[in-house]
Parts: sequence; C-alpha cells; structure tokens
Amino acid sequence: MLLSYFFPNFAIKDKTMEGKYINPYTDFGFKKLFGTEMNKELLISFLNALFEGHEEIRDITYRNSEQLGSGMIDRKAVFDVYCENTKGEKFIVEMQKAEQNYFKDRSVFYATFPIREQAQRGDWDFQLKGVYTVGILNFVFPDDEYPDDCMHHEVKLMDVEDKHVFYDKLTFVYLEMPKFRKTEDELVTMFDKWLYVLRNLSRLMERPAALQERVFTRLFEQAEVAKLSPEERFDYEESVKVYRDLINVVETARQKGERSGMEIGLEKGRAEGRAEGMEEAKTESARRMKQKGFSPDDIAEITGLSKEQIEDL
Repeated sequence: MLLSYFFPNFAIKDKTMEGKYINPYTDFGFKKLFGTEMNKELLISFLNALFEGHEEIRDITYRNSEQLGSGMIDRKAVFDVYCENTKGEKFIVEMQKAEQNYFKDRSVFYATFPIREQAQRGDWDFQLKGVYTVGILNFVFPDDEYPDDCMHHEVKLMDVEDKHVFYDKLTFVYLEMPKFRKTEDELVTMFDKWLYVLRNLSRLMERPAALQERVFTRLFEQAEVAKLSPEERFDYEESVKVYRDLINVVETARQKGERSGMEIGLEKGRAEGRAEGMEEAKTESARRMKQKGFSPDDIAEITGLSKEQIEDL
C-alpha cells in the first residue's frame, strides 16, 4: 500500500497509542529521545554512527532551538534539535515527517542561522566553525532523483569541474527512511542499528537481540510509554494526534491531486491537469489544517502556499 510505503509508522487502524514504545516520528518522541540533556548520549551515539568516524563527537551542548532573524520583521527558524560539539561545530537535527515544497531551500535557509550567529563584533577574520544539517526524512525525494538503493546522502559545496569539495564546513546529510528495509539479522554497523530503531521503534514489543549495545539499553528504557509521567503521556498523545492528522492531510492531498489532475487532464493534458489538481488539493488541505489549529508557518511549509493565501481561506 502506497501510504504505508511513504509513512511506515502510520497505519489505517492506528495502534500508535497502544504500542510499547514511543513513536520517534512524533515531535514529542523525537525530542524525548534526542533533544534532552539527560538523553544526550543517544544523540551522540547516533551522530557518531552517522558520520562513521569522519567526525568524532565526545560531548555536545544543547543550544536554543528557536532562532530569530537580525530584525523584528525577519522570519525565525525553529529546529527540532540544535547543538554544538566541543569544537564549536553546530548540528541541526530535523525529523521531517512529510514531503513539502521547497524542502531543500528550507534546509539551506535553516543553515544560515548557525552561520550568522558566529559573526563577532569588532575585528573578525570571518573564520567559521563547521555547520551540519541532518535531515531524517519520512519520505523519498521526488522524480526518482536517487536510485531506490541509495538512501544516505551527504552534500557539500563542490567544484563542478573537477568534483573536489570546495568548502568542507557546510554539510547537509539526508536519510530517506522509507528506503531502509534491512531486517534485524541484516544489521551490521551501528548506523544500520540506529536506522532500524528509528524506522521500527513504535512497532516493536521488545528489544531486538541485535541491539545489545549499552546505548540501546538507555534508548529502550526512555522510549517505554508505560514509564512516561502523566504529563508526558498527555503531551505524547497530543503529539501523536498531530502526527496522525498531518499524515491524513498529506495523503488526502495526494489522492485528491491525482483525481482532480486526471479529470482536468482530459481537456488540458495530463501534466497541466495534475498541476492544477495539486493546487486545488493544497488549498483544500490548507483549509483543513487551519481548521485543526495548525500554525500558519507549518501550513505554509507543508503546502507551499503563502501566508496571504492561507489568511484568505
């Protein structure tokens, strides 16, 4: 089923609340595991597995995840997790739950905040610390941009003539999670094991035998729903509802866009029809999200509509 391929943690009969472990694709779940001081060893382990020795992280310091522009009217950025290592290098770690227009533009825009905050008053030689943006994507890039067996992408500024890395202090890492299909007995590296946990945690009923490292002991202890406080349980359930609504909105937009596109396409051609159908679907999805209390910023990011268009709905 197409929906379960793109959103492996979503089921038509939702059992997220009934699972033993929290869903890391929810805002609460992701920040509980990776965005708290008490669990920073989980984030350190994940990042070290991701960079496979090219970047060794011994400790991190969490930074304010809400970044403001230089002026009152500038747009702000809110990161899922924002931290720096002992060398002062910055790491933005984002769980991207659904495909959205201009996703790559958004990644580049977000990276400008940790770059700009390094500016110093007075004399300064413009030397910068490295900035890493890590996107854990619960979707695949469109238009077959990458082959199906290629899910891990590391992007740097490159000289297009001879292909050497022109600037190595700005790195974007994207993980297309729906493409990760390894089973438990196929897990070899720590990177494999972390991807398996992220993709399957909310469906597991016990800790897999392949995940015996100490860091996973910590993870499964922290991820157990039964151990959440009443306040945490309430926040988690609200986060699951938002996640479920988002997935339903995205799937509705996709289906409606295809139907409308085919109908209009009978007269104007398939490509034009699909485009017009998708615009109609985005408008309808934005209207539904507005009714459910989504913020204008979230609606704009997910649908690609302007704030002015959203306000007129």
